[in-house]
Amino acid sequence: MPRDQLALRTPRIFEDLAVERRHRQESLVIAFRLFGKFGFEEGIAGHITARDPEHTDHFWVNPYGMSFKHIRVSDLVLVNSAGDVVHGRYDINEAAFAIHSQIHAARPEVVAAAHSHSLHGKALSALGEKLEPITQDVCAFYEDHSLYEEYNGLVDDTEEGRRIARALGGHKAVILRNHGILTVGRSVEAAAWWFVTMERSSQAQLLAKAAGKVVHIDHETAAATCRDIGTDAFAWVNFQPLRDQIVRDETDLFD
Repeated sequence: MPRDQLALRTPRIFEDLAVERRHRQESLVIAFRLFGKFGFEEGIAGHITARDPEHTDHFWVNPYGMSFKHIRVSDLVLVNSAGDVVHGRYDINEAAFAIHSQIHAARPEVVAAAHSHSLHGKALSALGEKLEPITQDVCAFYEDHSLYEEYNGLVDDTEEGRRIARALGGHKAVILRNHGILTVGRSVEAAAWWFVTMERSSQAQLLAKAAGKVVHIDHETAAATCRDIGTDAFAWVNFQPLRDQIVRDETDLFD
């Protein structure tokens, strides 16, 4: 069969804001369930946000104190740029607003941001090191992630969030020293996938360097690989098998 006649999944193009909003909400819930399944949550820590497609200075976020494994579309909370809950019945994590409001404000092209206290992201952050080009997968972050070299305790004010946003810059991810990792994307799917693969890349680096001397991929090859696998479109595609698993296994997502 000619290749141009084969099925290929691509992101939807939306003409209706309400439909696009619903899609972002569903993708956000799927991302939370995946993070719960992968063990990325720790108590009340962690948040993923999605910019509202109509009210672009508002974002959807998880309720404070609710397990990622239980979040449904009806549980999501919409917050405005002042931190007021304008839709939903739950309070939100103060750190979620302090960090994510500043990232969404600084990066208008970013639709979603993901941060949680995943084990290997925390461990790598404790070293104050960036990811090194030692595997094909990690090359997605080659020269496209940064390190926030401060730790000032709990993030409870927007000024700290602003500093994190500045450290992120124009990259897809930032390592927060002594804290964890944070990723962003032009879709919920991209931001979530970048977090998943960054966590795994952190694990691979920790394991490899503990085992012995690592072999780095050379600059030209790493940069070329990043151009191939470091786009949000590529991240979106990688997220789809994970999306399918959750939708098939957990039927209470879209109440």
